[in-house]
Amino acid sequence: MIVPIFQGTITKGQLRAGVDYYKWLSTLEGQAVEIVVRKKRKQRSIPQNKFYWGIIVEMLSDFTGYNREEMHEALKQKFLGAEPDAHGLVKIKSTTVLTTDEFVNYTNRVVMWAAQSLGVYIPPPGSIDL
Repeated sequence: MIVPIFQGTITKGQLRAGVDYYKWLSTLEGQAVEIVVRKKRKQRSIPQNKFYWGIIVEMLSDFTGYNREEMHEALKQKFLGAEPDAHGLVKIKSTTVLTTDEFVNYTNRVVMWAAQSLGVYIPPPGSIDL
């Protein structure tokens, strides 16, 4: 089942959300539900994404011989970790769930590792035209 994510604000202790949120609630009438409310997180920006895929992944793919998707998966496993799930399968954390700050930390760690372990210099963001 696909579960939508809705945006809202808290005003004087009350949740204010759009019409779609209330329409979704009406589809759950009479059912037990879970409620999760958290502060909205900033996701990575388009320039961050371009830097990651267009510079970091591209350069490391060229160096290692991996294709782009293999390189991305290898980097995620190395720097974000993998945990066994309830079925005994290994689940690698996705970069799409990282906040802007977490993504910067991730890319910085990859860049430092590339320089120290592989001898690959990855230019900083903004120093290369994407």
